[in-house]
Amino acid sequence: MTLESLQEELSQKDIKAQLLHLANLFPGGVCFSTSLGQEDQVITDIIARNKIPIRIFTLDTGRLFYETYELVDRTRARYKIDIDVFFPRHETVEELVTKKGFTSFYDSVENRKECCFIRKVEPLGRALAGAKVWITGLRADQSANRHDMPLVERDEQRQLIKFNPLIHWSFQQVLDYLKEFNVPYNPLHDKGFVSIGCAPCTRAIEPGEDPRAGRWWWEESKKECGLHVAS
Repeated sequence: MTLESLQEELSQKDIKAQLLHLANLFPGGVCFSTSLGQEDQVITDIIARNKIPIRIFTLDTGRLFYETYELVDRTRARYKIDIDVFFPRHETVEELVTKKGFTSFYDSVENRKECCFIRKVEPLGRALAGAKVWITGLRADQSANRHDMPLVERDEQRQLIKFNPLIHWSFQQVLDYLKEFNVPYNPLHDKGFVSIGCAPCTRAIEPGEDPRAGRWWWEESKKECGLHVAS
């Protein structure tokens, strides 16, 4: 099956059918990475309520908000599911902090990307080891970098298929789904936090600001950590 034919086939299905199709097509090889954001909670709800055999994992950078950790436990309890947790390698974190301190990411984009690589990108590689399909909660209107991302793409770096089931969803659709199915979400969203990452690197945004404005607000960049790069 070609990437084009898979995209065409999936585009004719709703999200539940899409996830079921991938799980059947790649048994034991489909995984979903959740950062516990609103979009990710939608996908977790669909997987869990329909008992779709897709592995769910998250990355703990060691710098997350308490509310995010609490949401992991609430989600596990609500759906009676496992969420695998991957941590950065402690030796690498110790070396970074020893040499550059706890807040080197404020000093330059290069330092911030180094921290993101250590705490997020490298653990992601381990989490995806052996996977055939990687499911994400990306939406096209989250950032300019994500605007042209397709429903299905080939991640050449990691040699797997990347599936973005919510890529064409609007933010309002996400909110409507959360309300309809009473899906647990991070209470920080109600305080102006749209995109929630590490606590030192995330702030609430003002009305009218770009959704990614609250991430690494002190720098001029594409507001990405390296997990998702446009093909």
